[in-house]
Amino acid sequence: MYPLITLEEHFVSPEVSSASAEARAHYAKFPPHILSKLECLGPERISDLDKGNVSLQVISHGPGNISAPVCTSANDDLAAAIAQHPTRLAGFAMLPMSGPQAAAEELERCVTKLGFLGALVENHLDGKFYDDERFWVVFEKAQQLDVPVYIHPTFASDSMLEHYKGNYDDSVALALSAYGWSWHAETGHHILRLFASGLFDRFPKLKIIIGHMGEMLPFQLDRVFAVSERWGRKERGLREVWRSNIWVTTSGMFSLPPLRCLLDVMPIEHVLYSVDYPFSTNEKGLEFFEQIRQSGLIAGEDLELFAYRNAERLLRIEVKR
Repeated sequence: MYPLITLEEHFVSPEVSSASAEARAHYAKFPPHILSKLECLGPERISDLDKGNVSLQVISHGPGNISAPVCTSANDDLAAAIAQHPTRLAGFAMLPMSGPQAAAEELERCVTKLGFLGALVENHLDGKFYDDERFWVVFEKAQQLDVPVYIHPTFASDSMLEHYKGNYDDSVALALSAYGWSWHAETGHHILRLFASGLFDRFPKLKIIIGHMGEMLPFQLDRVFAVSERWGRKERGLREVWRSNIWVTTSGMFSLPPLRCLLDVMPIEHVLYSVDYPFSTNEKGLEFFEQIRQSGLIAGEDLELFAYRNAERLLRIEVKR
């Protein structure tokens, strides 16, 4: 069995919950057993890694628009846990994106002082996306440090939620605005916004990760490749940016058809195994990995790349075998 590295795996710092009413509201929706696992960075988490044959879990904080001091505290909490299990746990920084300069400074601190491997940021900030150049100092810092930024879905802002309300209960609107549709559609939309803004021309070596089999983009790529040619002059087209600057994980998606579509449009070197723990279990992820292996959809050396070698190269680490 190959070692496995997972990259979209979460925790929650109690200090974040106490400091942010928004975060508390998000976490109140989680079942108690999920919240318990989110808060645990000790033996239970390590035991769960073993159940899914996960050699290294790269952990990031859950959602919430958090101030710089609270982000610092959460990142320090994570660093302390990693120090207890340095061969099993690693970190992506939580950044205060409402203050982009502070976010860039926190990214640098986390990478250079705490040994983090990059950052995970929410897909928008109260409805504002990162094609706005005031956020670009963060991407500039990520390119300078040669670390990836993982763009992760988040809950709709109040104004965005209105778009999903209709002739049904508001609970349906909430689902459509989040895990039932919009989380993925809006993250794919965000990648297109970043390309259209010229971000990848400004930072040609920037590394962006997205999850969930590509956030709906793979199925639509041929169309958007053609349409994007009319979005103004770019040094590189969307096709090249997609294949050079974007990495995709399988987090939270355990079905062969979307994986088959992803593999048709993305080089295997940019496709990475992940689970989305604890919202998905490591055991379920391992079952899916075995399904992939048995299907032959990814085989031989490519399966090794998918399992851990691509992550090693992207993150510049070496997993303990």
